[in-house]
Amino acid sequence: MRLTKLLLAASALSLTATSAMAAEMTIVSWGGAYSKSQQLAYHDPYMAANPDVKIINDESSNEAVAKLRAMNEAGNITWDVVDVVASDAIRLCDEGLAMEIDFDSQLADGDDGSKATEDFGELLVSDCFIPQIVYSTTFAYRTDLVGDTPPSSVCDIFDLAKYPGKRSLEKRPINNMEWALLCDGVAKGDVYDVLSTEAGQAQAFAKLDTIKDSVIWWSAGADTPQLLADGEVIMGSTYNGRLFALIEEQKQPVAMLWDAQVFDLDGWIIPAGLPDDRKQAALDYVRFATDTQRLADQAKFISYGPARKSSAPLVGKHAELGIEMAPHMPTDPENAKNTFLYNYEWWADYRDDLDAKFQAWLAK
Repeated sequence: MRLTKLLLAASALSLTATSAMAAEMTIVSWGGAYSKSQQLAYHDPYMAANPDVKIINDESSNEAVAKLRAMNEAGNITWDVVDVVASDAIRLCDEGLAMEIDFDSQLADGDDGSKATEDFGELLVSDCFIPQIVYSTTFAYRTDLVGDTPPSSVCDIFDLAKYPGKRSLEKRPINNMEWALLCDGVAKGDVYDVLSTEAGQAQAFAKLDTIKDSVIWWSAGADTPQLLADGEVIMGSTYNGRLFALIEEQKQPVAMLWDAQVFDLDGWIIPAGLPDDRKQAALDYVRFATDTQRLADQAKFISYGPARKSSAPLVGKHAELGIEMAPHMPTDPENAKNTFLYNYEWWADYRDDLDAKFQAWLAK
């Protein structure tokens, strides 16, 4: 009898431990103001509605492709839901590292009754990618360090005579190569044709060479806001929502430079190969986190446009600051006078090759 009771107790403990583990969900994102907006708009409400679930935040999205490749090779997928940019989602889907989504059956309908495929529309750029936001990578500058004539063109980044001082640029080829060609005289519509050639890539690197010694290279989205706040750079690139937080929430002497902002998409993928219970939990989370209200709610905390059409009318004021959010969105007409459209498929094809070339160039 005593042995039976001990076995039953051990079994109960084992089940409890298994249940506790199953209730933990690791969600990977980018950190900083962006992860905070997801915590407030998605994670906290989801955990309130599902008290048995504990969401663990991981801030490794900038390494998502490499880490998912390694996890898949090791047969040990430790992530449940991953926030990635569209081009990375396309690569992960092509490599079989992200599961395909049946959008209309596995995602919520829009609040207006539209099916997900209609509500997300052309932003569904991959069978594995669930769009979340439209954002841009753009520049900001220290208003107290640029003199009487603030920068008005993206090409001012390359003008060390007019604007001496350090700049911050992301430590990857994306966007930097495009801006370099634009500021070396290549027409906007020709950038990717030129960048497809060895000569075009050399041209971009040569232009970047002109400021290389004045650049601080960043890897995390929070880096440039901190560098600007500390006065270590005079201007720098990062995601527009991070700059919104720096300017409007922290009241730093910083202003936006929207010229040639690069529109991009960010959203969720679910890693392929999850056990069925974790896959179903991940699907339940993304169904909740990408419904009409939740996407509109995120815009209360950060200046990224929601990916669903049905969410746009629900975007109002910042939850804490009380300011209207629409003028701070990259899609606002005043901000979008000169945008550059990021080519997801091109980068999905060329990313690995240019990553290697870019890192070799940095090491010179």
